[in-house]
Amino acid sequence: MTQSQSETVETDAGTARVTWHRAKKARLLLAVSHGAGGGIEARDLRALAAELPAHGVTVALVEQPWRVAGKKLAPPPKTLDVGWRGIWPTLAAPGLPVVAGGRSAGARVACRTAAELGAHAVLALSFPLHPPGRPEKSRAGELLGAGVPTLVVQGGNDPFGKPEEFPAGSYELVEVAYGDHGFAVPKRAPIDQDQALKALTDGVLKWTSSLG
Repeated sequence: MTQSQSETVETDAGTARVTWHRAKKARLLLAVSHGAGGGIEARDLRALAAELPAHGVTVALVEQPWRVAGKKLAPPPKTLDVGWRGIWPTLAAPGLPVVAGGRSAGARVACRTAAELGAHAVLALSFPLHPPGRPEKSRAGELLGAGVPTLVVQGGNDPFGKPEEFPAGSYELVEVAYGDHGFAVPKRAPIDQDQALKALTDGVLKWTSSLG
């Protein structure tokens, strides 16, 4: 794992925190935030922070103000967007193309704000296409409206939207077989957890290498 360095950032939604995992010769910056039910300790975010810097991608793990404040419930989407906008100048400061990313609720924020903030691309991890069991409550519009190159990485058994449920669009999609919303795979699955996370990081690396 690369050495990490954290800094706090004041936003109109409160104090956020950015933990940097820097590449020695960075060509891209991937900024990823957490979901509504957890923080930057999520297995997919940890895997990306461990793997990508060796391939020229600096990773910034972003904690929204509600998490920094120790709250257990995420605020409404508009407040999440305010926090993300407030963090953006710090992310853009190194002068690298910034890929806006996040898992679950964080992926929605990245999609909603990508065009206005000038994101180079969007990485959507476990995009919550709909609430579990409620496919009629689709959030596909947020994904399709990102306006920049987009990669979705989705678990094959994600109750918030399986890969085959996603609509046609100009984005790319990588499936992590057998993975749930947190990319956990059952013990009975023919792949183990390490293999599932390698599929995730390999997919992201291949995609980032294709970004101009």
